Amino acid sequence: MNIHEYQAKQVLKGFGAPVAAGVAVTSVDQVEAAARSLPGPLYVVKSQIHAGGRGKGKFRELGPDAKGGVRLAFSVEEAVTHAKEMLGNTLVTAQTGDAGKQVNRLYIEDGADIERELYCSLLVDRQYGRIAFVVSTEGGMDIEAVAHDTPDKIQTIVIDPATGVTDADVGKINAALALTGDAAADGKTLFPILYKAFVDTDMAMLEINPLIVMKDGRLRVLDAKVSFDGNALFRHPDIVALRDESEEDAKEIEASKHDLAYVALDGDIGCMVNGAGLAMATMDIIKLYGKEPANFLDVGGGANREKVTAAFKIITADPNVKGILVNIFGGIMKCDVIAEGVVAAVKEVGLKVPLVVRLEGTNVALGKKILNESGLAITAADDLDDAAQKIVAAVG
Repeated sequence: MNIHEYQAKQVLKGFGAPVAAGVAVTSVDQVEAAARSLPGPLYVVKSQIHAGGRGKGKFRELGPDAKGGVRLAFSVEEAVTHAKEMLGNTLVTAQTGDAGKQVNRLYIEDGADIERELYCSLLVDRQYGRIAFVVSTEGGMDIEAVAHDTPDKIQTIVIDPATGVTDADVGKINAALALTGDAAADGKTLFPILYKAFVDTDMAMLEINPLIVMKDGRLRVLDAKVSFDGNALFRHPDIVALRDESEEDAKEIEASKHDLAYVALDGDIGCMVNGAGLAMATMDIIKLYGKEPANFLDVGGGANREKVTAAFKIITADPNVKGILVNIFGGIMKCDVIAEGVVAAVKEVGLKVPLVVRLEGTNVALGKKILNESGLAITAADDLDDAAQKIVAAVG
């Protein structure tokens, strides 16, 4: 689960991290009061969407020469002017794709005197099975470009969970970021705080870009991007309350209600599969035969008829779907259960696009019998290769 920048800073501030004063607003009428409540005279007006690259992004409605989604304002009046241009318009960044995201919230933040911009993130390093700091002196930039062009400028410091962040770890992070004096002293406090926040709230990623050294030599979290492990959200009702469903795909929201693993994609062949690996293979073979998958959908190994019906409804609700491929290998999952769910869903919502079903495994004969006797326009397939070719041909 992702949250907005201003929410991420509230979480980090609760653990003691240094962040600037700021106020979130949802309408232009709130901007003047928000700005006047801050020290000023410099204000930063920040679009709040679940995507990076906001500063370099462009508002579709304002044309290519307009300013981006993060702007400086040198007066309260200028902050209001920026807000009028940003709220309600569509911000397109490298991470949103061409569709962009509508800006429904702004964060009015007190400005900072920046001396240096650094990069700092925490994530679970799968190679070591531990949380790691990934840091660089090249903050405020596209970290992927830094990794590609100058990988030596990115350093990873792996943390032992038995000890947490030690003084030795802080020394390595400070050295990697070339921090000295007051900034290094702040690092001794800040880096254990970030680690504790990551662990205590079950974060999946914490990215601070940039972490700044101000002209007075102190550290400050200038931007923050946080995502949480969805499997641990049951432990954090306060975090769940931060969820902004307007930033999420409606189909993905509906899928989460039925405990389905669903990700919307840009193609036109809907997929319903059991098992993440088989789902990936199914998407790959659709691409191999010249089409694009419309989704990743894993119904799981223990799906029942109701879950399969819900999955089918979600797929058919996507107007981009021109055909559907159901690919089930029955191990724990029984093929007859899938067949019953597919038949029930088709009878309930109708079938307006080609449907190809490939079943194999437990109760496969019974599953095929249910489909064949359903009286529905369902095309059976013998194996995955056959299924992919048939659905691609049917979509045309």
